[in-house]
Amino acid sequence: MTLPPATAFSDDLLTMAKNLDTESLSRVVALRDWLVTIAARMEDANEVLTGFLNRLIDMGLPVDRAVSAIEALHTEYAGIGRFWTREEGTVVRYLPHGDRREAIYQASPFAYVNRTGEWLILNLDETPDDLFAVIPELKEAGYRQYVTVPILFTNGAENAISFATRTPGGFGQRELTILRMVMPSFALVTELRATSNRLDQVLRIYVGDDPHKAILSGAIQRGQVTRIRSAILFADMRDYTHISSTLSPESAVELLNTYFDCLVPPIEDEGGEVLKYLGDGVLAIVRDKGDDTGGAAQSALTAATNALRRIEAANSEGRFPVPISVGFALHHGDAAYGNVGSGQRLDFTVIGRDVNLASRIAELNKRLGEPLLMSKPFVEHLWGDPAPLGAHAVEGFAEAIEVYRP
Repeated sequence: MTLPPATAFSDDLLTMAKNLDTESLSRVVALRDWLVTIAARMEDANEVLTGFLNRLIDMGLPVDRAVSAIEALHTEYAGIGRFWTREEGTVVRYLPHGDRREAIYQASPFAYVNRTGEWLILNLDETPDDLFAVIPELKEAGYRQYVTVPILFTNGAENAISFATRTPGGFGQRELTILRMVMPSFALVTELRATSNRLDQVLRIYVGDDPHKAILSGAIQRGQVTRIRSAILFADMRDYTHISSTLSPESAVELLNTYFDCLVPPIEDEGGEVLKYLGDGVLAIVRDKGDDTGGAAQSALTAATNALRRIEAANSEGRFPVPISVGFALHHGDAAYGNVGSGQRLDFTVIGRDVNLASRIAELNKRLGEPLLMSKPFVEHLWGDPAPLGAHAVEGFAEAIEVYRP
């Protein structure tokens, strides 16, 4: 099936403006101003799309359906689709990673306009059903014309938005001119928002929720330190070096991901934050809430015990190449964020005596045959009555450290 030619337009703003009456032109200017001043700063992307479409409708454009697809840099999905209709408003769909999604995209109108760089305008009464998979769906819903517009970002990301109308005759010359004049501003705002979201997501993924906020707020000078009073949780897989020595790099990564899937959700369920992945280790905190230090300690203990149950279940289900074990250390003190490094390359890392102590207590797990150990400062904040296991020497600390088990 031969695709219809994409529709090219003049980019001459003056030429387009001459095709509009004075009132329409003033409303176009107002919409462009709204996009770059107000919409660019709105928190909810759904409100941006809805506000944009409602303003087009107020200008007389018979938009009955709109769909946008914007690429995303996220571990769990490849893009975000927003589906808007007059009847249902906006529905968000997260577009998955994978070959299936890519195959569907490549056969879609969105991929077509991104390849050509031009608009695609289809009068559906004259469009064969097998041109694109969406065509029969559009016809069945009563739409008469379908317009797809590419949104190409400066970084090469391919995005698009489509508009459909049930009005006989579709969008007229005035309506298409209005769209042509406002779409550059819509594309600019979309890219600004997407770029900001990408930066936010990448920082959150790699340094954690609170550190990424600190970095975005300007905490990027070397030597800056922020202390957070909290329950500190350190987890470490036993014999990882021996286990991974027989695995391929891909299998070792799969092992770690399955392992972290057992550890991280219980921590986050209890309001904790994972600050660092340290090879096969995890460093996390549960912040104190005012004077209620017992709540943070209890949450950290609950997270650790739930994670141990998940590890046990995964072992019994055969989800690891060999059964694994993990040691948890719980301590209470200061988790200090600090910028360390040299020149233009810094690391936003967690440092300090209390963090070091938590990691050293984790080394006692194997020696004492205990999956979960707690320091004296930690148990002082607990409501229960843990069992003492005596004081033990740990590397780097002159005094013996008292440890307990639940």
